[in-house]
Amino acid sequence: MNDSCKLQCFCDAGVPPAVFPLPRIANPPAGRRRHKRPASVCQWDQSSFSVWIRWANGGRGRLPFCVLALLIMLATSSSGCGKRAGETIVVGSKNFTEQIVLAELFAQQIEAHSALRVERRLNLGGTFICHDALISGKIDLYPEYTGTAFTAILKYSPVNNQTAAQTFLAVQEEYRKRFNVEELPPLGFNNTFAMVVRGEDAETLHLRTISEIAPLASKWRAGFGYEFMERPDGYRGWAAAYGLHFAGEPKILDLGLLYRALADKQVDLVAGNSTDGTIASLHMVALEDDRHYFPPYEAVPLVRVATLEKHPEVRAAIAALAGKISVDEMRTLNYAVDGDHRDPADVVGAFRKSKGL
Repeated sequence: MNDSCKLQCFCDAGVPPAVFPLPRIANPPAGRRRHKRPASVCQWDQSSFSVWIRWANGGRGRLPFCVLALLIMLATSSSGCGKRAGETIVVGSKNFTEQIVLAELFAQQIEAHSALRVERRLNLGGTFICHDALISGKIDLYPEYTGTAFTAILKYSPVNNQTAAQTFLAVQEEYRKRFNVEELPPLGFNNTFAMVVRGEDAETLHLRTISEIAPLASKWRAGFGYEFMERPDGYRGWAAAYGLHFAGEPKILDLGLLYRALADKQVDLVAGNSTDGTIASLHMVALEDDRHYFPPYEAVPLVRVATLEKHPEVRAAIAALAGKISVDEMRTLNYAVDGDHRDPADVVGAFRKSKGL
């Protein structure tokens, strides 16, 4: 018997088609779930009710069954469809691998420890785009770094030897006051800027610290991302602190092309991230920030206060990640995506399982 015949039989029995939802469509991949419910389950208006009454009255003794079906449907509609339609949390991220991995981690945590649906808006762009999306309510949370929030968003100048705790507390207080955003406890690692050179150059020239490149910089070509060139803790302040003058203006490169440009000798130094898994895999070396120019960049979740007030379970789910990721672990996760070309959702799922999350 085909589906249309089955549906006709149900109607002949005095039961409205809406009581029998359409077959579920197989879920799309976990990283792109939409969590849509079949429209026929939730759509039930007054005209439908009138038609149902006529069907029920012609059902020859089947009215009690129909009444029971209607009550079940109405209960599902009022407590399920109407309420759950608004219970969606939107997780965002910046436009590089680590951010996508961390945002996926947030999303899976919320899905695993609440009844909320999660919409993923990953790879949005740089810091300012994500910040604007957060405070405008387009997203509910995203991963950020304390030093970035301190300098790029709050516009404070980098403070030499400022501790991680001092940076965290300053950001926490100001974000509550200015943006009504809560900074949750750090995830466990510090992702500072890494000034990276080719391994062969580091070995031949005996380079270990940033200060040691000062005599060489006038003959070197540097390559940086756009954001590093513009932010207050970026290129200008860093070059001034170390007295560096390169051979011409630095090349502005897409973040995904920095290490390839360095490996291909298009540039001699780039500003990467200390947790980038490709640094070691490409036999490159990150130089020590021996003058302690950069502030701490602890990875933290930023969440709208309104979201936490409406859904306190989000705080509990994300707070469970506090201190769970070391620098080496983050580097391994990044390499699994960049080097091994694994899907971020699979990488995060395996990590959560290994941590008992």
